[in-house]
Amino acid sequence: QVQLVESGGGLVQAGGSLKLSCAASGRTFSNYHMAWYRQAPGKEREFVARVRWSGLTYYADSVKDRFTISRDNAKNTMYLQMNSLKPEDTAIYYCNVDLYGLGENYWGQGTQVTVSS
Repeated sequence: QVQLVESGGGLVQAGGSLKLSCAASGRTFSNYHMAWYRQAPGKEREFVARVRWSGLTYYADSVKDRFTISRDNAKNTMYLQMNSLKPEDTAIYYCNVDLYGLGENYWGQGTQVTVSS
């Protein structure tokens, strides 16, 4: 079992910044990808950003050049630095861990990000 604990969500004005964190714990594991997804009210969950075990990153077009994903493998922790936030970024943000060598994946509880105009 893997547990994911998120922090850093909150309420900010348009143009502001937030930094989300996701810490993984529980069963010992290695060789895993990490990603952020989000779900706005009335919308389906969508991909935001991914950082692979190799360090390769990929971003959704809607957040590219504004968000930065990173990871600290020694601490099993992932971060999402969000700058120049827009009201359209308002959503519940979910942490995801993909244990690709084991065919397992896990989700965090979600953290609310609200951007006011």
